[in-house]
Amino acid sequence: MLKKFNFDKKDCMGGRYIPGYVCDGVVEFFKESKKIKGRTSKYNKKKNLWEADTNSSDKVSTDANVDFSEIDPRLVIYRHYLQQCLELYVEEYPELKRQPSFNVSKGYNIQYYKPGEGYKTWHCERANLSNTDRLLVFMTYLNDVPDGGTEFIYQDIKVKAEKGLTLIWPADWTHTHRGQISYTQDKYIVTGWYCYFLDDILKEQFLMKNFIDK
Repeated sequence: MLKKFNFDKKDCMGGRYIPGYVCDGVVEFFKESKKIKGRTSKYNKKKNLWEADTNSSDKVSTDANVDFSEIDPRLVIYRHYLQQCLELYVEEYPELKRQPSFNVSKGYNIQYYKPGEGYKTWHCERANLSNTDRLLVFMTYLNDVPDGGTEFIYQDIKVKAEKGLTLIWPADWTHTHRGQISYTQDKYIVTGWYCYFLDDILKEQFLMKNFIDK
C-alpha cells in the first residue's frame, strides 16, 4: 500500500507517495528525451488558447510531451504506480465509478522549472471549450523543493513538493491552483489529465436521445 498524504476528504484531493527510484528514472528519461521543447506560454483570452510569449508572466517551463503508450521501462513503472494512485483515489471517492469511461488518453507532460520559473498565475485544468473532456488532474513531484510546491485557493492548502508525492484532484474551477515559485532550486514534475472517452459520451447521448424520442 502506498503511503498516504492526508487531505480533508471534503477537499476531494488524493495524495500518495510513489518510490523515489521511479522519480529518478522519469527525470533521467526527461534529460535524454529528444522531445524536449522549451515553452513559454500565455493565455490569450481573445483567441481562447495558450500561445508562445517570450515575456510571459503566466508560465515558464521546459516540457517533454510523452505518449501514454511509451514503452521505456522507466515510464512503464511510473504508470504502474500512477494506476495504483488512481485506484486508491477511486476507493475514497467511489462516485467516480458512475462516470463515463476515462483514462490518460492524450499523453502527459514531464516539466522542468529552473529557479524563478513556474506556473505563476491562478488557473484550473478545465478552463475552456478545448479541454472540457478533462475529469481529473494528476501531478507527481519528482524531486524535493521545500519552497516550490502548489497552492489551492479555495481549499486553502499549500502542498510542499516532496519527491514521489502524487496528487489527484478534479479538473474544474473548484480546484483553482498555482505553482509556488522557488528562486533557488530546480523543480521537476510529471502532470497530465484523466479525460473522458468522448466516443463513449456521444454514444450515451445518442442512446438517451433515442429513448426520449420513443
